Amino acid sequence: MYHVVGFPLTRTFRVLWALEELGQPYELTPAKPQSDEARAANPSGKIPVLIEDGETITDSVAIMTYLADKHGALTAPAGTLARAKQDAMTLMVNDEMDAVLWTYARHSFALPEEHRVPEVKDSLRWEFANSVKRMEAKLTGEFLAGDSFTIADILLTHCLNWARGAKLEVASEPLLAYGERMRTRPAYQRVAALTK
Repeated sequence: MYHVVGFPLTRTFRVLWALEELGQPYELTPAKPQSDEARAANPSGKIPVLIEDGETITDSVAIMTYLADKHGALTAPAGTLARAKQDAMTLMVNDEMDAVLWTYARHSFALPEEHRVPEVKDSLRWEFANSVKRMEAKLTGEFLAGDSFTIADILLTHCLNWARGAKLEVASEPLLAYGERMRTRPAYQRVAALTK
């Protein structure tokens, strides 16, 4: 059984969703970032953390990639063009959406107040809007990275949810419809129930 340390309203959601999609049992230790529980699992205090056989894996994308590769699902096989496309989409979402959202969050509440630069948020909103346009152009089918649901879809859907929570506009009907479709997945719904 996998052990996950984290809080479902964070990037931990991604890992839990992947585990639910894979049908893998897990134990969740609820821990907010920088809490004692988080620091016990990861000295940086960052979450999520996956613990397996006494080994820890950090970073939600690394954890999802590991789980997908290990269980042969939610991913194209390594060394294939399909995998290269999937990795390109995963990295694009991580770079162009997740990074912008995290910077926006840091300057909204995560950084100590004296280190926040509220003026940067206008630039980040502009950057996010451009990322939405680029992502819409990449979304050519039901899923982001081909004909199957992959970890790239988990990542993109989580970022779309995060944007909604941060009140950043997703001015794209195709992306909004995509997000709605992804949120109807039973595995997603099971994790969403943990956030209530």
